[in-house]
Amino acid sequence: MYIAESSRVLRRALAAGHRPRSFFLAEKWLADLDDVFRAYPDVPVFIGSAALLEEITGFHLHRGAMAAMERPVPVPLLELLARARRVAVLEDIVDHINVSGRQTQESDRAHLPGRSRIAVLENLTDHTNVGAIFRSAAAIGVDAVLVSPQCADPLYRRSIRVSMGTVFQVPWTRIDSWPGDLEVLKEAGYFVAGMSLGEGAITLDELVAQDHQNLALVFGTEGEGLRPETDQALDARVTIPMMNGVDSLNVAASSAVAFYATR
Repeated sequence: MYIAESSRVLRRALAAGHRPRSFFLAEKWLADLDDVFRAYPDVPVFIGSAALLEEITGFHLHRGAMAAMERPVPVPLLELLARARRVAVLEDIVDHINVSGRQTQESDRAHLPGRSRIAVLENLTDHTNVGAIFRSAAAIGVDAVLVSPQCADPLYRRSIRVSMGTVFQVPWTRIDSWPGDLEVLKEAGYFVAGMSLGEGAITLDELVAQDHQNLALVFGTEGEGLRPETDQALDARVTIPMMNGVDSLNVAASSAVAFYATR
């Protein structure tokens, strides 16, 4: 089970095919969600004042409505890869982006048959970062997101809220074997690039110039970056050149830069 908070997020969860278990809202939101209640007549609806809702949940309920939702069955990794058009991999905050060997127009990349970009997230613990990454992935057209076994839950309430419900739009799954499943990505034809600040990394522009048809971008934690085992399994380490003495970006910011560069 997970919690969908706000009418917008709730509707996006339903549009993705997720099933509600119950609704909980302030009375003034009844009319706004009337069509939803009619579509699910057997799902209980609990109504209370804003103060009561906050007392029960322990937090201020933004936009006065929420729902308990059935958690969908995770999609197997190979099945998710088969569906992906373009994918980016997010692991432990490592800067690996643009796998392209030539300068192409956005329209060229958007319509290349079979082109795929996925994101892999390694051990990210901040739900805000996870939600922000999903929002960027949805906005820029990343095909799928993979999360490592110890990565924060994309369906945690705060992750969902920060993503504005886009976590329901971007296909994702949790990897069982990490970093062993990076070999599965390679066998499926993906060039695995990890975002990194270490020596020997190519720039994001250099990655874009390589023009990889299938690219997986791996992001690690802000403090330690990618695990040594993960770093050794990469096809390339990628860095974002910076100015004014800045040596790193927040992982959500670096992912947005990488997604846009490799779109």
